[in-house]
Amino acid sequence: MSNDLTISRRAVLAGTGALIFSFSASPLPAQDAAAPPSASPPAPPLPGSLKQFPYLDSWIRIDAGGSITVCTGKAELGQGIKTALSQIAAEQLDADFDKVEIITADTALTPNEGYTAGSHSLQDSGTAILHAAAQVRQILIAEAAKRAAMPPERMQTQRAAVIAPDGRRFGYGDLVSAALLHVQAAPQSPLKAPSDYNIMGQAQQRIDIPAKVTGGAAYVQDLRPDGMVHGRVVRPPSYGATLTDVDAAAIEKMPGVVKVVRDGSFLGVIAEREFQAVEAMRALAAAAHWQETAKLPDGAALPALLLGLPSQDTAVFDQHGPAPGNGKTLSATYTRPYVSHGSIGPSCAVARFDGDALTVWTHTQGVYPDRDAIAEMLRMPKEKVRLTHAEGSGCYGHNGADDAAADAAVLARALPGRPVRVQWTREQEHAWEPYGPAMVVKVSASLDATGRKIADWDYGVWSNTHSMRPGGAGALLAAQSLAQPFTPPPPKPIPMPEGGGDRNSIPLYKFPSARVVSRFLPTMPVRVSALRALGGYMNVFCIESFMDELALAAGADPVEFRLQHLDDPRARDAVSTAAKNFGWPGKAAPGHGNGFAFARYKNLAAYCAIACEVEVDRESGRARMVRAVAAVDSGQVVNPDGIKNQIEGAILQSTSWTLFENVTFDHRRITSVDWASYPILRFSDVPDAVDVHVIDRPGTPFLGSGEAGQGPAAAAVANAIANATGKRFRDLPISRQRIKTAIGV
Repeated sequence: MSNDLTISRRAVLAGTGALIFSFSASPLPAQDAAAPPSASPPAPPLPGSLKQFPYLDSWIRIDAGGSITVCTGKAELGQGIKTALSQIAAEQLDADFDKVEIITADTALTPNEGYTAGSHSLQDSGTAILHAAAQVRQILIAEAAKRAAMPPERMQTQRAAVIAPDGRRFGYGDLVSAALLHVQAAPQSPLKAPSDYNIMGQAQQRIDIPAKVTGGAAYVQDLRPDGMVHGRVVRPPSYGATLTDVDAAAIEKMPGVVKVVRDGSFLGVIAEREFQAVEAMRALAAAAHWQETAKLPDGAALPALLLGLPSQDTAVFDQHGPAPGNGKTLSATYTRPYVSHGSIGPSCAVARFDGDALTVWTHTQGVYPDRDAIAEMLRMPKEKVRLTHAEGSGCYGHNGADDAAADAAVLARALPGRPVRVQWTREQEHAWEPYGPAMVVKVSASLDATGRKIADWDYGVWSNTHSMRPGGAGALLAAQSLAQPFTPPPPKPIPMPEGGGDRNSIPLYKFPSARVVSRFLPTMPVRVSALRALGGYMNVFCIESFMDELALAAGADPVEFRLQHLDDPRARDAVSTAAKNFGWPGKAAPGHGNGFAFARYKNLAAYCAIACEVEVDRESGRARMVRAVAAVDSGQVVNPDGIKNQIEGAILQSTSWTLFENVTFDHRRITSVDWASYPILRFSDVPDAVDVHVIDRPGTPFLGSGEAGQGPAAAAVANAIANATGKRFRDLPISRQRIKTAIGV
């Protein structure tokens, strides 16, 4: 990896005769000046993120040497989008996969696609690149046809060249000029037929994996630019604590210390070597005096606290059908604690301040929003602040990445001309990252007069906001601590249909009568924000657990009971595929249980059904997933191996949340600050087998699959534990102690 981080990506754009990127941070019009009122109806909207950035050369660049560069505003987070987006471009351009280079999220080079979140990368960026590449191919064909004096329809493309019927070959690099692709996209594209694909739909080795498994420079934590120094920040002992005094004289004289930086309650140190910075941070922390004011609630009484907080209530679904039958009525309450992202590598960033310009390398999931927040914090023009994405070792939502970037920016400003690397500690990550919100769900349902189908459904979900991502400086810890501090923005719900705490709260199942109410809680006892799947994890866990309870009351097989209430053929196909390949229902061995669950993520993304087998040790209460079988329908498949990676990862992470994870705190401080106090899934808990069946839908839109497995995996595990023990667990996590207490051993 180059040590000259500032020019490494700019160098990619050099070259005579290259197509020039041209886009602005504000949306560009998709069409020319508006037609008069009497004109024909407006053209259809442009697909994917082309709506915001319609110029083709914002996405695809070809230089005079024939090199192909693809730009995306989305970030590689380990979900494999570098590979998938490269496959899409290579396929539609008729180019070799290994000849396509990709540049991800960079405020100086790529379109502003907001956050990489919500399984939107292929839906938004993939769709834009699909159509942009197809239209670029069409333009290159037209240019070659003009030079060959032949009709375009007689020309063919192959291996980054246009071939004439007489054998003449026009390489893409020979055809380009500075303005050839600086045109706006059309609503319709000459897409290749899926039957002609030879790159999309095929398993492709991931671009991002080799460095990760060989000890290469894979993550932002690995960056070591020339002249780099190391920064560490002293975090307060608790929320809202104010730095009253610190004597830094002795710390400033410690070996290697370059500078101690204090701005209000922001306190940090810069040193030549990393361990020198660590030692100085520890000494600085010991010398600092704080006034603490935090008053945290009783964690043991958290559900009651949430139910008692003022709420803003919205009926997100209200369907009145025939009066419920006189069948059995069931009610249940489910709870989830605060959950950490549990990133294996604590957050990190590198920043360099040169004159009046700042560059930050960060694993944020939104380079443009974080850029704007940091510019506001430092009171700099945002055009003078550049953020470049570099992968972090673990992300899964809004963890400490944005805050580490802000820390690095503050320290770099204090030491112009040298890159400053800021590395958080494990304790800082666990104590200060924004958590996935605690939630409570109350649900009741009635069976019809036959006792076999659901007649009425009533569902309420209590939750804090699920996004406090930077949209302003006040969302950053560093900005909140400055002598001239920024106030955190007020929490807001995320509107449906995607939703936040109410994501996936509307069942995909069809009931004659149903009501779903979102009870948004503006008061946040601890710091929260986006965690993978947002409320979709909890809501699917609740809905699918309750569907099993209702199936038991109806005397029905859980899979058949679900199929009775599903009329979406793709949903039914996913359920049937998972059940068939699992061998459902099967006969569980003693101490084992089988569970099933299904959902369509956000009711508009990928379909995912999961069946699993769990063993429960009655003496210890330990539950372990033995095997899982999943079926996923993500629409048109780009890289089937990548989809399998995502679902496998979702199953393991969701199992960890479901069985182990719980943020703890006393009345003043977070107490789950290491892996002993915040346990996660260990290798000994990993299932023996995870089998993922990908259902391909050639020619259909991409459906995001990165978070589709979170909810179904949780419910499948819970249903399997209930099947094994005869006890229903509604409070997360389903820990050893809870299982042991319930079964009375």
